[in-house]
Amino acid sequence: MARFEYVKTRREDVAEIPVKYEKLVRLGAKLFTKVNVMVYKLTGGRLMNKGPANKPICLVTMTGRKTGQKREIPLMHVRHGEQKILVASLAGISKNPVWYYNLKAIPDITITADGVTRAYRAREVGPEEKASLWPIIVEAYPPYDEYQARTDRDIPVFVCDPVD
Repeated sequence: MARFEYVKTRREDVAEIPVKYEKLVRLGAKLFTKVNVMVYKLTGGRLMNKGPANKPICLVTMTGRKTGQKREIPLMHVRHGEQKILVASLAGISKNPVWYYNLKAIPDITITADGVTRAYRAREVGPEEKASLWPIIVEAYPPYDEYQARTDRDIPVFVCDPVD
């Protein structure tokens, strides 16, 4: 079991998601993504612009690493000055979300949030930077701490810098 010193939640205090249910989590996320993107775009971001606990959702447009096709996904984000922070948590299951691999391969993205679309370049942060950002991330959405406690996977964090 991996232990991340900055995570305050104890592993034994978090309900596990059994591996046999991880497929259901992925399928649910995929279906929700399709509906969320459609509604978000149809309403200009007026509907389905909030995630769990009423936290802001942005629409991230990226390029698929295998297909080269445009992919749009709704993600909760953490505002950090002009930057956006994206957390590849997928509720703390044992595998990274598919979008993680697209962002790693092709980090140039656009993010639509609060009615504004802007170009960004995403970069995965290293362990020290993640530890320093973690309190900001958890303040924005406390369950992220539980997700990291739940898994041995080092949940990836991306900082997205605006591109002029």
